[in-house]
Amino acid sequence: MPKPTADSAALGLGVDRTSPVPLYHQLAQQLEAAVEQGRLAPGSLLGNELELAARLGLSRPTVRQAIQSLVDKGLMVRRRGVGTQVVHSRIKRPLELSSLYDDLETAGRKPATRVLRNTVEPATPVVAAALGVEEGSDVHLVERVRYAHDEPMAVLRNHLPPDLLDLSTERLESTGLYRMMRGSGITLHSARQTVGARAATAEEGGLLAEPAGAPLLTMERTTFDDGGRAVEFGSHVYRAARYAFEFQLLVRP
Repeated sequence: MPKPTADSAALGLGVDRTSPVPLYHQLAQQLEAAVEQGRLAPGSLLGNELELAARLGLSRPTVRQAIQSLVDKGLMVRRRGVGTQVVHSRIKRPLELSSLYDDLETAGRKPATRVLRNTVEPATPVVAAALGVEEGSDVHLVERVRYAHDEPMAVLRNHLPPDLLDLSTERLESTGLYRMMRGSGITLHSARQTVGARAATAEEGGLLAEPAGAPLLTMERTTFDDGGRAVEFGSHVYRAARYAFEFQLLVRP
């Protein structure tokens, strides 16, 4: 079935030649907003660069530069014999105590999970310190790949105290970990979290459909229940081309 071609006129694209913002960047910002807001749906074709350039009174290199900036961000792809196609927009996750599964579901992204490991292992020094248990004592390890619209988004590694809740692989592949905790009567209260970035290993690249060395966002989080007990230590990596953390910053009074 042919993919729909975006109607540039309906998108309201235009440039302000009196603005100090480069023309290509103005166009790129408008296209990115159309993708993020769903006006340019995943799978739709952007249309002919020459026609878009003519309609906006821009040169073809300017239009090409605008589109290439979105290709570099992972919002569009160039396909030989097809043209420029919109892919799924980047997930923007607010920094709050929520799960990736719930965030994807709320955004209408059809989350799915593949469990890589579901086992008990000795706590490393890092895991022991995070969970407040003795080094070498048993902890539960769950490692999963999280998908959105069948596209890999993140590799999630979680350590939990043993016998905290039923962690069957079937349940882990059908819902989110925090939802399972809440369903077991655990009240999540607060968390300590660190966000960073690094290059993907070959194994991570294989799981996330990225080359080794591709940029990844990282997150480590220790979550506590309403009694102050550490109930989960997560160490996660996310595809930087498909994912972003969103901060809200306030002026200190």
